[in-house]
Amino acid sequence: MKKKTRRILFGGLITLFLIGVACAGTFYYYLFYPQFHPQKTTYIYIDRDDTADSIYNKVKKQGQPKSFAGFLWMSEWRDYGSNIHTGRYAIRPGENVYHVFSRMYRKYQEPTNLTIGSVRTLDKLARNIGQQLMIDSTEIITVMNNPLFQKEIGYNQETMLGLFIPETFQVYWDMSVDDLFTRIKKEHENFWNKERLAKAEAIGMTPEEICTLASIVEEETNNNQEKPMVAGLYINRLQTNMPLQADPTIKFAIQNFNLRRITNELLNVNSPYNTYLNTGLPPGPIRIPSPIGIDAVLNYTKHNYIYMCAKEDFSGTHNFASNYADHMKNARKYWKALNERKIFR
Repeated sequence: MKKKTRRILFGGLITLFLIGVACAGTFYYYLFYPQFHPQKTTYIYIDRDDTADSIYNKVKKQGQPKSFAGFLWMSEWRDYGSNIHTGRYAIRPGENVYHVFSRMYRKYQEPTNLTIGSVRTLDKLARNIGQQLMIDSTEIITVMNNPLFQKEIGYNQETMLGLFIPETFQVYWDMSVDDLFTRIKKEHENFWNKERLAKAEAIGMTPEEICTLASIVEEETNNNQEKPMVAGLYINRLQTNMPLQADPTIKFAIQNFNLRRITNELLNVNSPYNTYLNTGLPPGPIRIPSPIGIDAVLNYTKHNYIYMCAKEDFSGTHNFASNYADHMKNARKYWKALNERKIFR
């Protein structure tokens, strides 16, 4: 009798053990076995409007799981529908459900690259940033147009483009608009270090004025080696109170950036950005200047040129002159080349 009891007890223990192994195996398979098989690391973007169901669809579509049951179990157990966190979350090839779900549940998101482009208008800048982050472009414009914010940072509507430095840095995709501008101001302060501030002071210009001039220089030439030459020319004009007469400012004034030829009619446009009618710098930058452009102004080439004209070979560089007669010779060669190519606007 005792032997029989022991056999029954032993058999029960074996059965329980096998059931335990089966349960552990099932638990392991659905939660810790590699279930996600995207071809490469993919990212799930969860925004304010997402629900648990919409997130499930994103995870299944992007992560290509072999089984999704474990994810649903974890979601039910953790009441994920009431604990959704916005952000950008990675799913790597060969990852398991536990790691992917835990990352999203605990908001362990992946940073993303934010690139500030060298754009010409605040609207385009806001759209550019809005396309890269969860922030809506209208939120960005609203802050930039806020007089209190402008007063706080020492910029206005016209000079605002100078606050931004074209670069790429890492942020969280769901950062707030306040956090965005805190980071922008930090990057601006890091760029305008003591050395650059000292150079600007030596020229007799503020960082905002340096940015304005740099934006004109960069619109005039894409040739980085020529930029200090162009900057020196404009500084020569500023120092003699001569109008800058910069064609790119006319394009900005009429908001037509596709013009290849500036006619005499356009030179009379009534705008503070018309540097043919007004002396000194325009009210603000005509685009976000790059670090190369800013440094070209800070380290401008000293020479006696006050005129320049695009070269007739359309190389993107310029012929420089120190007197009007030589300048007109250069201009006539360029006009002839434009006419031969039938470029009249």
